[in-house]
Amino acid sequence: MIPTAEHIARVGAKVARLIKAYRSVTTENEKLKAELEKKTAAEARLKEQSLLLEQQLNILKASTGQLDEQGKKDLQKQLNHYIKEIDRCISLLGE
Repeated sequence: MIPTAEHIARVGAKVARLIKAYRSVTTENEKLKAELEKKTAAEARLKEQSLLLEQQLNILKASTGQLDEQGKKDLQKQLNHYIKEIDRCISLLGE
């Protein structure tokens, strides 16, 4: 049989290793969360930039007359959306 003091020492060593591993995993988790947050923000910026570039391309195509039927419909839909937003803003300012 293992003496009680030796058994307690082994359990204490195992607990110390477990605490060290927990701290290590917690630190790694925090780093990964920060990295994920940065990448999510970068993805949002890229999506926004992509939409802006797509709008600019559509405007360029419309100004040069190179739009196909679907492009014309999309442009008209987008213009109608902008007009509705402007009207909504004007009505909010008028209240």
